[in-house]
Amino acid sequence: MSTAQFTQWLPVSIETVFLFFANPDNLPRIMPPKTGTRLTELRLIAPAGSRSTPSLAGVGSEIVTSFRLLPPLPLRARWTASITEFEWDHHFADVQKSGPFRRFHHRHEFTAELREGISGTLVRDVIEYEVGIGPLGPWADKLFVTRKLQHAFAYRQAALRKLLG
Repeated sequence: MSTAQFTQWLPVSIETVFLFFANPDNLPRIMPPKTGTRLTELRLIAPAGSRSTPSLAGVGSEIVTSFRLLPPLPLRARWTASITEFEWDHHFADVQKSGPFRRFHHRHEFTAELREGISGTLVRDVIEYEVGIGPLGPWADKLFVTRKLQHAFAYRQAALRKLLG
């Protein structure tokens, strides 16, 4: 199993950042354009203790996306994720129900943090995954998957600075 972690601080309130991430409609906005990520289906369950905020994915929600696995090739992959944890303004987690990985668990964590007198939010992503594809999996991870994840999160961090910060 492999683990990847990414962190980013944004000079924005934790409530605003959390609401942005908990709304699956924002996912295509923070994915690299070359992936052509699209939401194809949403089965939303309101989070417990809902704050009357529409379009949030609480525990049991399913988010189905399609994307180009190997841009610029036009072949698309389908990914179904299920929300398994949700704690307001603290964290939520999703797992892959179906998609390109053998196993994929993504925990999104949010912490209010003051930096140089400015209130903001530290966003931390912890991803545990298994590539699959038998004995080729570790090679694919080293040569391809790790680099793709790093690229996707670098793009996401730049997009978040424009959209929120």
